[in-house]
This record gives sequence, C-alpha cells and structure tokens, in this order.
Amino acid sequence: QVQLVESGGGLVQAGGSLRLSCAASGSIFDINVMGWYRQAPGKQRELVAHITNGGSTNYADSVKGRFTISRENAKSTLLLQMNSLKPEDTAVYYCRLDHFKFGVLYRVWGQGTQVTVSS
Repeated sequence: QVQLVESGGGLVQAGGSLRLSCAASGSIFDINVMGWYRQAPGKQRELVAHITNGGSTNYADSVKGRFTISRENAKSTLLLQMNSLKPEDTAVYYCRLDHFKFGVLYRVWGQGTQVTVSS
C-alpha cells in the first residue's frame, strides 16, 4: 500500500519561495497522476497542479507562472517549487496519488503540510 509524506512547508514572506516535497513509499502502478491540492481555512480543497506518469502537467490559473510541479527519483517523489508567493497562497498543501490497475482507481492522500505567507 502506498503512503505519501509531505515536507517543506513553513512560514515565508510575500514574494518568497518554498519547495514542497512528497515522498511515496510502496509500489505505484504504471498509469498514475500525482498532484498537489490545497485547503485554506473555510474553503474547499482545490487543485494546485498535477502531473501524469508521462510528464503532462496542469496548473490552476492562480498559480500559473509562479509554481512548477515535477517528479524525480523514478517518479516516486513529487515536488512543487513555489515562487513569488502571495498571502492568498496560505493553506494546507496535500499530495495526492491516483493510480490505476485493471481499470480500478486507487487514491492516496498525504497528511498535508502548512504553508503560511505573510504580507
């Protein structure tokens, strides 16, 4: 069973940068998508960015041009480089894995890491 552990969150001033990391342990099926989601207080969880096993990426409009998602270590580590951070980026950031086998979706969430951007 896959487990996801995020790291790299913290407190940063507006305009600063952070890099989030999500380490996956266990076997990931060949067809998969990994993504970052975030949830601010009082708001719904929303997609930040995701990347497929083939390397295709998708970003929320609010982070395009500022955030970069990537994978390394045989695609078992998910990264999110966040630049030009804004106070509205403050949220708990979650890593998510969707992987498929024989047409069945298996979804795994990480525990989340707090990102706080001060103005």
